[in-house]
Amino acid sequence: MATTERRYVITFGCPDRTGIVAKIASFLADEGGWIVEAAYHTDPDTGWFFTRQEVRADSLPYGVEELRERFIPIAASLDADGDAEGGASGLHWRIDDTGARRRVVLLVSREGHCLYDLLGRVASGELDVDVSAVIGNHDVLADITRAHGIPFHHVPFGREPEDKADSFKRIADIVDAHDPHAIVLARFMQILPSELCEAWAGRALNIHHSFLPSFMGAKPYHRAYQRGVKLIGATCHYVTADLDEGPIVEQDVIRVDHGDAITDLVRKGRDIEKVVLARGLRWHLENRVLVHAGRTVVF
Repeated sequence: MATTERRYVITFGCPDRTGIVAKIASFLADEGGWIVEAAYHTDPDTGWFFTRQEVRADSLPYGVEELRERFIPIAASLDADGDAEGGASGLHWRIDDTGARRRVVLLVSREGHCLYDLLGRVASGELDVDVSAVIGNHDVLADITRAHGIPFHHVPFGREPEDKADSFKRIADIVDAHDPHAIVLARFMQILPSELCEAWAGRALNIHHSFLPSFMGAKPYHRAYQRGVKLIGATCHYVTADLDEGPIVEQDVIRVDHGDAITDLVRKGRDIEKVVLARGLRWHLENRVLVHAGRTVVF
């Protein structure tokens, strides 16, 4: 997404040791691979090594599938369990082709500021992805979605647990039919059931309107106002079964003061929410986020 030049992106994690960089670089050099971007990190607390590398696709005499197959022995020799089809996310290893279009499904409720922002970035080409569908538990955002030529699915939620279970089943069927690279809770305001958190692990992103771990759960701006905080923020994180405790991808803050009412906090906070969500989604789709032991490395 960051360049029009087609590249293969390698993300890799394994127990740290001497010679990892040399082994990967030697393999790519022997294959004719031209590395155009490389980043490395070692976590001293866990003893794990992480890297993300971009290789020019036209520098190799074969495609991404064969690159994955040839990389398997290298990963195995470094004790990195991965997915040769590139389906693994986060911790171990994967190789992706920037020439393959990324698909996104957005989940929304009534508030539209995050949806408006993402649709605007897609329409302008700043975010070069296919928004396959927007799903809302209210229909107030249907018109703006369809104006962008994107299907909108209205899935209302009842009050009873069995009604919610049926609604989530419908949502899961719609989402899974598109097989998206990211499922974005763009102020969806519903708690995903644990089975969906597991099924969409490493793909479901949420924007929480607080600088986590402060003010988890509902009405964080109201609680921030009551505490008289001087900074409010937003957090983009992966969704897990533990509410608002998933691995954090991106955060930012904005200053407020004693003269701000709750409505001012909400207004200012929306600006931060939009930017943080857009950044987090972009980094996820560019395979810049590696997850290990509940924490993220963002290259």
